[in-house]
Amino acid sequence: MAVRTLGVEEEFLLVDPDSGEPRAVGSTVLRRAGSADLTAELQAQQVETATDPCRDLGDLLGEIRIRRGEAARAARAAGVEAVPLGTPPVPAEPHVSSDARYRAMVERFGRTGSEQLTCACHVHVAVGSDDEAVGALDRIRPWLAVLLALSVNSPFWRGTDTGYAGFRTQVWGRWPSAGPTGPHGSAAAYRELTETLLGTDTLLDEGMLYFDARVSAHHPTLEVRVADVCREPTDAVLVAALTRALVETAAREWADGVPADPVRVEILRLAAWRASRSGLDEELLHPHTWRPAPADEVVRALVDHVGPALREAGDLDTVRELWQALAARRPGATHQRRAFAQGGDLRSVVRDALAARD
Repeated sequence: MAVRTLGVEEEFLLVDPDSGEPRAVGSTVLRRAGSADLTAELQAQQVETATDPCRDLGDLLGEIRIRRGEAARAARAAGVEAVPLGTPPVPAEPHVSSDARYRAMVERFGRTGSEQLTCACHVHVAVGSDDEAVGALDRIRPWLAVLLALSVNSPFWRGTDTGYAGFRTQVWGRWPSAGPTGPHGSAAAYRELTETLLGTDTLLDEGMLYFDARVSAHHPTLEVRVADVCREPTDAVLVAALTRALVETAAREWADGVPADPVRVEILRLAAWRASRSGLDEELLHPHTWRPAPADEVVRALVDHVGPALREAGDLDTVRELWQALAARRPGATHQRRAFAQGGDLRSVVRDALAARD
């Protein structure tokens, strides 16, 4: 069986290189991007990159580094820096991009939209059909909070330490369509839910289905959206590799008629909250028992769960190495707090993220 392709989208803050304050120059950065594939986001203080589809993890790492370099050069040409931070450490007032859709979102959703200055990492994994996509979607749900825990990179919000390792999830969760979903059962049921949600005239369009994972409306992929933008490129590769293995494992279970775990959305919300609160530093909910367990034990359980898929893709050794490195180094939230403690101000947090970006 061919290894599925995967791609990574990353969102970056645009900040003043001296003060660390976000700057609303997204349109200028896009003009400076030339042939680079950068896109606008909701707020003018951010941009998004996207890799080409890859099969090999080494190629994916190269793509991520290329895209980060392109974003960095375009940002510098506009007098700012593009930094991988899930939320802005330095206080900022978001400025909505000029795009008519984004302005309509803010008009409809008020402060929930106007305050959304957050940066995530989205992983796209190729699927053969909508039926396979929904079959996999139903079966990856228990493990998505673990991916969040691996990526947490947003402890600061509006100039203060929130007490969370991944506060972006808390901010993002204010959207009425965000978060985990229940099992759908079929592609037809997924489409019916989509039509019902859009029929409420609450969401502007299908792009506002902000589920933790969703069937892409524009690509033949399953899109997993739980992770913070990662501090380092290798962390993004780890999240992506585990995501692909999760989708492959779940697709095989679907094809074999293995029923999806019926775990309720309420429990998944608790699992996500714990991952957002403490990342890898405390206990996570173990998907085998839904009881607290040490975070490293839960990550190892995820690797074991997708082990056959990782091995067949040739990714197992790489994932183990990347996990060992992250376990020793810790995710971005730890580095942000350490930089703040050592530097004494939030500008130090931004400088630390810049040092690890490429």
